[in-house]
Amino acid sequence: MADKIRADKAGSVAELTERFRESNATVLTEYRGLTVKQLTELRRSLGGAEYTVAKNTLAKRAATDAGLTGLDALFTGPTALAFVSGDVVEAAKGLKEFAKANPLLVIKGGVFEGKAITAADVAKLADLESREVLLAKLAGAMKASMSNAAALFQAPLAKAVRTAAALQDKREKEGADA
Repeated sequence: MADKIRADKAGSVAELTERFRESNATVLTEYRGLTVKQLTELRRSLGGAEYTVAKNTLAKRAATDAGLTGLDALFTGPTALAFVSGDVVEAAKGLKEFAKANPLLVIKGGVFEGKAITAADVAKLADLESREVLLAKLAGAMKASMSNAAALFQAPLAKAVRTAAALQDKREKEGADA
């Protein structure tokens, strides 16, 4: 029977390791005192993230197996992991807003782009604008740059046309005076 338990733990570690590797980011939280209803609400608010409760020893082993360092100190107390597969900023905002409304949720830190981050770093990510907003701003800036370039390229032609028109007016005026 002991072998079956170990096999189950090995399976859990392998599954967590795969999630650590596949996710864009992972945020570690402490959920002590939250009700099942609150946890369900949190899961819904995270969008592209999967929120999973895990044993510290198994999660720590999985993080090590995934090649992640600097997380050992975060695996204390009841730990839940938010594996973010979508927009990291959106998930960080969801966690931050939920923690603001439910102070029992404590953001411990996490992993972003393979590196350990602190709870303050997660808060900074949450303060960023979403990917869609940033892309829209970039597109607007590019459009403005292209419009300015088009106006710049048309300016010499317009100046030449105005000069020709002024010369023609001058000749007509001189012809009328003579």
